[in-house]
Amino acid sequence: MGLFSALLGNAGAVSQDELQKKYGQLLTDGESIELGFKLLRDTFIFTNKRLILIDIQGLTGSKTEYKSIAYKAISRFSVETAGTFELDAELRIWVSSEINPSIKKQFNKSVNVYEVQKVLAHHVLK
Repeated sequence: MGLFSALLGNAGAVSQDELQKKYGQLLTDGESIELGFKLLRDTFIFTNKRLILIDIQGLTGSKTEYKSIAYKAISRFSVETAGTFELDAELRIWVSSEINPSIKKQFNKSVNVYEVQKVLAHHVLK
């Protein structure tokens, strides 16, 4: 992921090995990482059981929030692909019965948003 894309808030893919090394202690027995993406300071991980959002907080980054969202709590989602002159795509996720999306993430063009949609559909539409 390029620095320019990171500064704009676009997410880039992170390898499963790198995520496992850094966040493996968050996983439960039988849980595995399927996809992961990193923003400038934040990371979000799709596992076979839930979505994990890692939010680095504060100017110094000394505080971290780990948020878990069970796939069954996701009521809907949308993936908006890039237009002709745009370089990114956007993911929106609604949790429970909220009117506005609880999660909005921008992806740079290195991310296959169809793969993201496929993972979400696989887990949410069970």
